[in-house]
Amino acid sequence: MLRRRIGGADGPEVGALCLGAMTFGTALDEATSFAVLDRFVEAGGNLIDTSDNYAFWLPGATGDESETTVGRWMASRGARDRVVISTKFGARPTVPGGGLEAAEGLSAPVARKAAQESLRRLGTDRIDLYWTHIEDRSVPLEETLGALDELVTAGQVRVLGASNHPAWRMERARALARRNGWTGYTCVQQRYSYLQPRFDVALPEGGHVHVTPEMLDYVRSEPDLTLMAYSTLLFGAYSRDDKPLSPAYDHPGTARRLAAVRAVAAELGATPGQVVLAWLLGGDPAVLPIVGVSSVAQLEELLGALEVTLDPEQRDRLDRA
Repeated sequence: MLRRRIGGADGPEVGALCLGAMTFGTALDEATSFAVLDRFVEAGGNLIDTSDNYAFWLPGATGDESETTVGRWMASRGARDRVVISTKFGARPTVPGGGLEAAEGLSAPVARKAAQESLRRLGTDRIDLYWTHIEDRSVPLEETLGALDELVTAGQVRVLGASNHPAWRMERARALARRNGWTGYTCVQQRYSYLQPRFDVALPEGGHVHVTPEMLDYVRSEPDLTLMAYSTLLFGAYSRDDKPLSPAYDHPGTARRLAAVRAVAAELGATPGQVVLAWLLGGDPAVLPIVGVSSVAQLEELLGALEVTLDPEQRDRLDRA
């Protein structure tokens, strides 16, 4: 798997795809999670994305499960130095059964405590990429960024990212970090796929923020920024008719783009999901896709996207659809 650096020239070197671990230890049992992780690393992947709240919304879950499962896998395989760990804080509910309305937020005490708890669950002494998971405008940026810089200075965190933040907040935070000599955000995580939603219709998934043209323009203009894209395959909707799209995608452009991606897939003998990932991978160099799977077979399909090459005519057709 080809390698690239994320988060600027001093950031970690990672593979072309990031493995999302959202359901590890909950919807995906430990044995299956371990098998997926084994195959991903065997294929040359090394970037694993988790969070301190995955997947609290599932019955019986607390939010500990994903980090704990990844930590157990690393310990059982002696794999810590072969992988790059990306995790997040800020969106963990403060009360049992609570949702994002009860999220812990981004205060300095939360940042310090959450980092220590993630390190414990992961069984490691460092987090390679640490994210503020959601916005928290009740806390001054200075407070959050100052606490994060302390973690970097202590060697517990390497690279910082902001998930689900608008472009103007990213720029404000980065400018503030520069003025204070702090470590700034060099990664962005937002929802992004080939199909584009209407921005006047809310996405049904709680907390999801879709990439805007402004954010793409901002990332392209900042050489040290990497955009890690989640929900890249829209929960299987490109290939499966039983996975309906949300109302945000109810506009004429969706039908045109679905037809285009399926036509190109047929031409290449590929699946629509592989074509979508090939479109993401071969387009904007600032974009790194996150993929989530529920089986090794699904992972094998998505790894196949690394062998799919879109010719200029096919890419142009997809772009214009």
